[in-house]
Amino acid sequence: MTDLILITVLILIVALAGGYVYRAKKSDKKCIGCPDGCSCNGGCNCEHSEK
Repeated sequence: MTDLILITVLILIVALAGGYVYRAKKSDKKCIGCPDGCSCNGGCNCEHSEK
């Protein structure tokens, strides 16, 4: 029973993270999870920015 709850929680976390990335890419954000709060327009030097 504990394994089922743990697996369900892990699947939920992965699904929510995937949904966040999908929505962010669909709304044309350049830096998902950027420490500058996505105000860099993809030109920052953070490791998340697209070059």
